Amino acid sequence: MTETVTTGGKGARKGKRGLAVSRVFTTEGVHPYDEVDWEKRDVVMTNWRDGSVNFEQRGVEFPDFWSVNATNIVASKYFRGAVGSPQREHSLKQLIDRVVKTYVKAGTDNGYFAGAADAEVFEHELTWMLLHQVFSFNSPVWFNVGTASKQQVSACFILAVDDNMDSILNWYKEEGLIFKGGSGAGLNLSRIRSSRELLSSGGTASGPVSFMRGADASAGTIKSGGATRRAAKMVVLDVDHPDIEEFIQTKAREEKKIRVLRDAGFDMDLSGADISSVQYQNANNSVRVSDEFMRAVEAGEDFGLRARLTGEVLERTDAKRLFHAMAQAAWECADPGLQYDDTINDWHTCPESGRITASNPCSEYMHLDNSSCNLASLNLLKFLRDDGTFDARVFVNAVELIITAMDISICFADFPTEAIADTTRKFRQLGIGYANLGALLMATGHAYDSDGGRALAAAITSLMTATSYRRSAELAGVVGAYEGYARNAEAHQRVMRKHSAANDEIRTQHANDVAVRELATKEWRRGIEVGEKNGWRNAQASVLAPTGTIGFMMDCDTTGIEPDFSLVKFKKLVGGGSMQIVNQTVPRALTALGYLNEQVEAIVDYIAQHGHVVDAPGLRPEHYGVFDCAVGERSIAPMGHVRMMAAVQPFISGAISKTVNMPESATVGEVEEIYFQGWKLGLKALAIYRDNCKVGQPLSTAKKTAEPEKIVEYRPVRKRLPKKRPSQTLSFTVGGAEGYLHAGSYPDDGLGEIFVKLGKQGSTLAGVMDAFSMSISVGLQYGIPLEFYVSKFSNLRFEPAGMTDDPDIRIATSVLDYLFRRLALDYLPYDKRAQLGIFTASERAAQVEAGYGAPSENVDLEALRSTVDSGMDRQAEDKPRAAHSTAELMDLHLGKAADAPLCMTCGTKMRPAGSCYACEGCGATSGCS
Repeated sequence: MTETVTTGGKGARKGKRGLAVSRVFTTEGVHPYDEVDWEKRDVVMTNWRDGSVNFEQRGVEFPDFWSVNATNIVASKYFRGAVGSPQREHSLKQLIDRVVKTYVKAGTDNGYFAGAADAEVFEHELTWMLLHQVFSFNSPVWFNVGTASKQQVSACFILAVDDNMDSILNWYKEEGLIFKGGSGAGLNLSRIRSSRELLSSGGTASGPVSFMRGADASAGTIKSGGATRRAAKMVVLDVDHPDIEEFIQTKAREEKKIRVLRDAGFDMDLSGADISSVQYQNANNSVRVSDEFMRAVEAGEDFGLRARLTGEVLERTDAKRLFHAMAQAAWECADPGLQYDDTINDWHTCPESGRITASNPCSEYMHLDNSSCNLASLNLLKFLRDDGTFDARVFVNAVELIITAMDISICFADFPTEAIADTTRKFRQLGIGYANLGALLMATGHAYDSDGGRALAAAITSLMTATSYRRSAELAGVVGAYEGYARNAEAHQRVMRKHSAANDEIRTQHANDVAVRELATKEWRRGIEVGEKNGWRNAQASVLAPTGTIGFMMDCDTTGIEPDFSLVKFKKLVGGGSMQIVNQTVPRALTALGYLNEQVEAIVDYIAQHGHVVDAPGLRPEHYGVFDCAVGERSIAPMGHVRMMAAVQPFISGAISKTVNMPESATVGEVEEIYFQGWKLGLKALAIYRDNCKVGQPLSTAKKTAEPEKIVEYRPVRKRLPKKRPSQTLSFTVGGAEGYLHAGSYPDDGLGEIFVKLGKQGSTLAGVMDAFSMSISVGLQYGIPLEFYVSKFSNLRFEPAGMTDDPDIRIATSVLDYLFRRLALDYLPYDKRAQLGIFTASERAAQVEAGYGAPSENVDLEALRSTVDSGMDRQAEDKPRAAHSTAELMDLHLGKAADAPLCMTCGTKMRPAGSCYACEGCGATSGCS
């Protein structure tokens, strides 16, 4: 913890007090590095599509409890220096020291600490938290701080553009500079005259949409050549702009064009050769809607579109029709999203310095034009005690230290433009947030879409922001309030009271929620008292960012405010392989719900096989909701996501990066309802994505052999078995019913036919089984993979069912369930069976021996894999696997391809992270993190 004492250090204001820092995580006399075991690892990252090596560095040093995935991402993305040179960083110690020591020096130089001893404790505490993955700064900090590069620490930027050509061209330039540095920017184009207004020369204005084309082309070019990540941008237009309908339709029209070009044979995949001919694809579009407009929608009234220069109404339009057009376009192509202007500005701490008109690309940072925000996110699961309670006191201590560090960074930070530098230094916007909320809720036995889950999330978020502003007020007493505070003091204090009042409205459901909210209440009260005396050091304190790359760095199961993506995931193994595992949060949740160890093992085994909990042995149906995920058999309903956002939004200074996923079957009316409820529930921004609303096919891996203009019809060819072929016959018993399975193979291996005898000859059952066997055999000979049949027929339930006489499959839910699991064991390689969750008795025994599935135990899964895989044909090891990430694994479980882009670096399918995407293979993101 920290407190303030009188100080006269360099940079401190005369008579002010410095921070006295106490130890929370560390032990006096012991450096954090000396408390952990370190090991050397080789990092070799490849593109699985062509086998090319993307990155290689051998002998890197990391703690033994860091995952292979976190190691790979940090070594490849954040280590500085030319690869292969002596200057190249090779240890996590070097990386953390480079950043932390820079912060401590700047804090000392600017008078933040009471003395040298406090600075040392601050250094050790910050080091310990980063080392143990308690939190992480955003990526630009790791890229730049402590290097010879410019010390850019911010990931989020908001620009401004005025109604003149100099400003418009400057917009292109500034946006390009930000993209070049690997960050994203957003801006509002509503100051630009509409295409219905006149120029001073007498001509007609082009309108903002026309200028969007040039900016989009620039972003596309930089995306193609950039080495850090793709260009990310947000474009906003006010709902009363006369060109609003053209703006709404821009991306929907282009999506129709994509479909026509695709049907004509052009390569319109996400990274296809012809996709660059389509416009407006590099930005997220959002409409700024006002309360006046939304009330007009509610009442079915007209709404006025206003000239930019005079403010006069040029046209009155049906508000409901315009709102429907927004929903229709979003239904067709996911754009535009909505930003609720009056709600945003009602929570604005600095209205006297200007309105909030725009956001960063991911919609979490919302403040003044020409400003920036540096981010940091806490790993919430690190604060969950073994008894299932949330350690709110330690959480407060962590927030204090992180906010202090984040504010110090503004003292030495560089910025892409002078205007952004000036605004950021005057208002010192910060964006503390968190990751692993979904995992925390599951581990405590809360369903994501539940009153209890929302209460705990709201209480934690309130405590985080309350502590942040309280620390900000204390910092104001040490090094002064932000420069713009005096002009905005009344408004800032009003917003603090709004946050505090919202905290009082949290309806607690559990002892955990009660304890956290009580501490949050004290923090708000104390923070407001100190702030009214000192002012505040920061105009903004918190946001909820996507936490893509840094979420992987912290080994988080879930990103930002998101629920768990899926119950099964890929775990990278030492030596380069990977294995399907059940998320470690699941057994922790089952224990919290009161299940015994034997029950936990059975349920976890069932999830490993099926990817969901429906009909899991011994799991009570009322607990299914705890394990609901973003995708899968029981995916969370769209309004469940909206309700969670609404629960935490009153405790966030900025907004929330999140896209509400909707099923392909969703209607335009349902999109309208989501957008309308977002306004009613007090959100600041909302975007939706309907499955398969875009053309790009991210899982398309086949080489294109036809010319673009030709459409080739695929015709399957039957590969018949030879007259003489190897075969085996198996007798079996399922639930007392006896039968025989005959399986014939191709000479070069591979199942080609099956015959099943069950029931007396001439009976209906025997005839049906003969016909069934014949259809399966013909399908196999036409090339349908065996694993497809296994995934479809495993776990079918009908009589006879029960005990079998097979030591590898003790219980079957039906005869077909037994037969296809047996065929999988006999004819599929280990890798494919592991993805289907089908193992022999000896393989399961080896897993138990190795401790696989134990909560929080660090198991060498590569050693396990070599144990259970000793009899496998090694040629199967060299074949490409059917899945290479958790997202692709879920596609296999679901039997369909979800919409997500492929990583441009390593070819792995990305998964959602807030309103962006993140690659768990190499850590690349599609936006800011």
